[in-house]
Amino acid sequence: MANPEAKLETFLQWLQANRVELRGCNIKYCDSRKGFGIFSDKDVSDGIMLVVPLELAITPMRVLQDPFLGPECRALFEEGDVDDRFLMMLFLTVERLRKGSLWKPYLDMLPTTFGNTLWFSEEELQELRGTNLYRATELQKKSLLNLYETKVKDLAKKLLNLDGDSEIEVCFEDFLWANSVFWSRALNIPMPRSYVFPEMQDVHQSGTPEADKKGSEVTQSDDLTKETTHSTVHGDTVWVEGLVPGIDFCNHDLKPIATWEVDGIGLTTGVPVSMYLLSAAQSPLQIDREISISYGNKGNEELLYLYGFVIDGNTDDYLMVHYPTEAINTISFSESKSQLLEVQKAEMRCLLPKTLLDNGFFPLGTKNSGVNNQCNQVCNYSWSGQRKIPSYVNKLVFPEKFMATLRTIAMQEDELFKVSSMLEELVGPEGERQLSDTDVQSAIWEVCGDSGALQVLVDLLHVKLMDLEEHSGTEESDVELLKKALIIDSPEDSKQTGNDSEGTKMMTRNKWSAIVYRRGQKQLTRLFLNEAEHALQLSMNEEMSVP
Repeated sequence: MANPEAKLETFLQWLQANRVELRGCNIKYCDSRKGFGIFSDKDVSDGIMLVVPLELAITPMRVLQDPFLGPECRALFEEGDVDDRFLMMLFLTVERLRKGSLWKPYLDMLPTTFGNTLWFSEEELQELRGTNLYRATELQKKSLLNLYETKVKDLAKKLLNLDGDSEIEVCFEDFLWANSVFWSRALNIPMPRSYVFPEMQDVHQSGTPEADKKGSEVTQSDDLTKETTHSTVHGDTVWVEGLVPGIDFCNHDLKPIATWEVDGIGLTTGVPVSMYLLSAAQSPLQIDREISISYGNKGNEELLYLYGFVIDGNTDDYLMVHYPTEAINTISFSESKSQLLEVQKAEMRCLLPKTLLDNGFFPLGTKNSGVNNQCNQVCNYSWSGQRKIPSYVNKLVFPEKFMATLRTIAMQEDELFKVSSMLEELVGPEGERQLSDTDVQSAIWEVCGDSGALQVLVDLLHVKLMDLEEHSGTEESDVELLKKALIIDSPEDSKQTGNDSEGTKMMTRNKWSAIVYRRGQKQLTRLFLNEAEHALQLSMNEEMSVP
């Protein structure tokens, strides 16, 4: 980053001008990978490290009341042509290019490029082939490019022309940057209802945002809009997505030492309608220790897609398994099965967290989720008394809703006939009863048991593992690559570092992240496949013993 110290000094002055209080922390440059972070500066008795007035937050309301972008954006918004997330991305795109932007000290502090997969080079993207992220990245980039070409480019240019910046060229990367800023830094903020909808109380201040006499303070009107589409109202709280300059420089950690909270009336911080950073440490923080927060229990797929990093050995990793919807049309009796799936509100995909394995046949013993994924009441209900609860039910880690879907898909002709007969009997000759999803699931389990569903699941996991290994080899080969990895910031760095030395392999941070992610997917696929194969064998043994 070019001269991070000078940008930081300007930003700190801007924060001060906008009444941000750094009470027990400071913002410092970490490194090229993490950018800036927040570090403890001194001990504070109440644990409040940082306080940011929420009038400084970039929210959809802020965009709609902006004197520069507001009128144009409000017209688009009222036509139903855009949503509030788009408004914020458009705002970031234009403000980054505007020469006289009041937000320049903040925007200059943000990364210029990102590590999420939308920024991967073609070579780096190839490392993801066979994973969910590869296809998702291709589709998202195509969607963003279309949005840029059809809406953003002309609109951003028009707004820049209105501001006298007609010579500035808008490019797709500007919008891609804004998209990445939003998804990697936006928070879901619980704002006081009276602040978002101030017409419900006495208005103590009005006007439009403007710079103060120093040209560095951003002030906000109380004339806010009710029309933001992603805002959710719960009682006296309205949840609003937004960027909070200062708070958003906290980096993620699996063991965070701080949380953020909102102070509606100023009782905690003395600053009404503010967000503050609160130390969660049991003892005073060591000076210069980085203050981390948690971005949530996210697997590497989500971390890489949204934030541009992965965690090696992530205990919150997960595997997504889905039965392709288009394949339904190719199975036998597809029409009848589709109707049964519709009645059941069938789930065609399931999320398998790594922690589920601790409840399975081959527990990892890493982090017990506390969730015993037993079959639900469907398995306890038997019309004929012949279908008993399986002995392995407490060890089956696969969600019952997904298993119900696979049972329906796997039904043979004679099983489908029996299920139909049972359901017709339940409905009655005059159709006096409406079938529920539980009725259908119970009948299918009564007739089919688990073996057919588990066989389909085994096949799905086999195909997934083959797809993952086709382009990048086995899990073991990824492990070897990571052992030899020498991470560089960019391909250009390899010219300065020299060729790969014996026993090492130079790779970009993006490539390393891709390998860590795909290795985790291969590992989880193998482990869940072992669970499914073992359950299948037990199921077949028990069903053979039924008289």
